[in-house]
Amino acid sequence: MKAFLLYRDSDPAQADLPLPPNAPELINDLALNPVIEAMADGDEFLRDVALRTVMASMSAPDDIIYRQQILVDCLEHPGTVRKLYGLAVEAVEAEKKIYRSIFNNYPEAVLGRSIESLNALMAVLRHLRRLAADALQDFTSPGMRRFFTMITDELSDEYFDAVDIHLRRLKFRGGVEISAGLGTANEGAGYRLRRSAAIPGGRLERLLRQWFVPDRSALSFQIPDRDEGGYRALSTLRDRGLNLAANALAQADDHIVDFFKALRNELGFYVACLNLRERLEAAGAPLCLPKPEAYEAGTGPVCSARELGDPSLALAGTTVTGNDLPADGKTMVIITGANQGGKSTFLRAVGLAQLMMQAGMFVCADYFSSTPCDGLHTHFKREEDASLTSGKLEEELARMNTITDRLTSSSIVLFNESFAATNEREGSDIARDVILALTERGVRVFFVTHLFDLAHSLFTQGLPDALFLQAERREDGQRTYKLQQGEPTATSYGKDLYLRIFANQHGPAAPGTAEERRAADPPPITTGTQRTL
Repeated sequence: MKAFLLYRDSDPAQADLPLPPNAPELINDLALNPVIEAMADGDEFLRDVALRTVMASMSAPDDIIYRQQILVDCLEHPGTVRKLYGLAVEAVEAEKKIYRSIFNNYPEAVLGRSIESLNALMAVLRHLRRLAADALQDFTSPGMRRFFTMITDELSDEYFDAVDIHLRRLKFRGGVEISAGLGTANEGAGYRLRRSAAIPGGRLERLLRQWFVPDRSALSFQIPDRDEGGYRALSTLRDRGLNLAANALAQADDHIVDFFKALRNELGFYVACLNLRERLEAAGAPLCLPKPEAYEAGTGPVCSARELGDPSLALAGTTVTGNDLPADGKTMVIITGANQGGKSTFLRAVGLAQLMMQAGMFVCADYFSSTPCDGLHTHFKREEDASLTSGKLEEELARMNTITDRLTSSSIVLFNESFAATNEREGSDIARDVILALTERGVRVFFVTHLFDLAHSLFTQGLPDALFLQAERREDGQRTYKLQQGEPTATSYGKDLYLRIFANQHGPAAPGTAEERRAADPPPITTGTQRTL
């Protein structure tokens, strides 16, 4: 039996979902940990399942939609899904409680353990069948209906009755009947377990018949009470006869346990999504089911959003300001504007939305659609190298080289203040060459920068596949954390931050309007192309 609740045609084990090589960078740069912790809700197993599933992005829209449909069912029937997950956990934990020892691997011990385990698993399977029969009419997604139909069809009353009969027989309360032939040197060979004929009557009558009416149809002998060697030989013969049955029963037990482990993994992801939905709704964050769009050669990639926000901020209790992203057909999005105006937050929101969409999840927005990518990469600014083995620019270029080796024409790269470790002209030249080279190959680029020379030179080229956004700033210096389309400006309004931080040290701000204060400011510092700091 296979659940197929994460993928349409496969059910990989948890270990088969390895983290991508850039997982640490994605987790750190996109602030993914708060989202994963909310999904886990304190459960370490759910944390691992959530992280691996989110990172194992799907790139086919049909596969994403298949999982989304199951997620919608889970969101509409959270109680049933949590019960199903609880049953899977119960089955796995019940199997773990059965005593196992490396010293008890002989056939009779294996047979006894398997019978004990299967009896416990049969009780859970019966409960699972009842849940599936009740839920079949309420769930509408193809994945969940296929799962429930499989459970109700394969786990019939006849199946449970047959299993019960076999498990009772395999306890061999009336003894073990084994056949064998003679092999080399008259040693026993071809040991086979035989089905014993049923003895009529009740238990007491069967015992009396065995004790007082011995079967004379076959030769027999008895081992003396103190013949330890005889008992060891008899035990060896018994194990040879039970070996095939013990192996078959152990395999059946492993098969059912593996089914419940896979079910726990797959349902665990949806339970984690339920946990996240509860936290985000409590924080008042907007949620929507994103729309994965296939790439079309004539129109290019799709990326569009309304009121897109950062779920990590919402989980931290911070008010989330949503932004629109009209980037359909665009492979280059350049984001400039005021310092601390929400640019980096918006970049993280885009990355998280893309990851969550490709995991089949909801996203923090009123609307989001995008073309799935083959790989999401981040190139964010880093602190100085504490080991002093390389300069900051050298370190940035080395990371860019690593990213380039992993890119395909369907990748997305998020840049945050990259190549700003040198002067503006050199940093702009490097960034411009990187951006144009990537977009020419079809790679989608989102670039947050304060390099005016870079942003302005790209804007003046009139590139049809480029979108320019800038963080909004009011006349009084207040940030709205809204991004608007527009031509890049030559200032990031760094003085607003200076006045905010050092106003108390230097006395109150000078009177007059913002324009009058700017007129009294000293001339801007320039490096190469003029840029106000």
